[in-house]
Amino acid sequence: MDLGNQTSVTEFILLGITNIPQLQIFLFITFLLFYLFNLLGNLSIVTVVITDQRLHTPMYFLLGNLSFLDFFFSSSIVPKMLSGLLMEDKRISFHSCIAQLHVYHFLGSTQTLLLTSMSYDRYVAICNPLRYHVLMAKSVCIQLASSSWVTGYVYSLSHTILTSKLPFCKLNKISHFFCDIKPLLKLACANTHLNESVLSIFTGFVALSTVLLIVISYVFIGTHLLNIRSSQGRRKAFSTCTSHLTVVLLYYGTAISTYLRPATDDSLEQDRLSAILVTVITPALNPLIYSLRNKEVKRSLKKVFLGDQVLKRTQV
Repeated sequence: MDLGNQTSVTEFILLGITNIPQLQIFLFITFLLFYLFNLLGNLSIVTVVITDQRLHTPMYFLLGNLSFLDFFFSSSIVPKMLSGLLMEDKRISFHSCIAQLHVYHFLGSTQTLLLTSMSYDRYVAICNPLRYHVLMAKSVCIQLASSSWVTGYVYSLSHTILTSKLPFCKLNKISHFFCDIKPLLKLACANTHLNESVLSIFTGFVALSTVLLIVISYVFIGTHLLNIRSSQGRRKAFSTCTSHLTVVLLYYGTAISTYLRPATDDSLEQDRLSAILVTVITPALNPLIYSLRNKEVKRSLKKVFLGDQVLKRTQV
């Protein structure tokens, strides 16, 4: 995209989370620990999904994609945020700002679509177990994952192009710790009604349609579980869904509340808190949520990082 003549502003200033020095140091240490845990957890899950043959199944293929997304999604935001908490220089170039916006929404929307694919996988596994390997064949898994990536890219590209075409004349202080659509629209010296409408319509359609598909999947799953007479069987079947449901509630609740509200000063303040949850905390918690409730993942992690002999001794 040629952005050269679209604006007189060549760089933005990210105001960040706070300007209180003591609080900045505390937040830096806290967020750095979350980020390191995110890197360790998600890269570990990607590693075991690739290396352990027993995890070469549709569920873990999708989980590996989710962990891969979490790693890069957080990495597109957190390093710049951490540097802003320690350094006086909070500038970001116009082109870097637009690139950050694009990557953030590309990976974020892809996560949304991937979580929907994972709900379909759980539906097939519980409601149609005998046809699972047919309905979730390797080609189907690849199509589900690739369609999530492609759709996420197209979704993000539409917002990126519309935002990059806006003129930014004098105001360049972004009331956020990264470049997002709503804070940038507040700085534009032009009518942003089209951008706001596209944001609401596109985000509303993606969010509500995927939520609806997830709800439908779990309605069928819930109906099927009610027909299982054994309480132990119900618990075992539903245990495979609780991790996914937890992540869905964390991610969707934050995303919908952020992008389907009008951009007011109060809402932008709340958006910063929501963004911390979705970019810092949730990606770090996802590996913990999935590994703690999944015996196969825990066994594979022990095998990769402790070795076969240690694993055998712990099982004796």
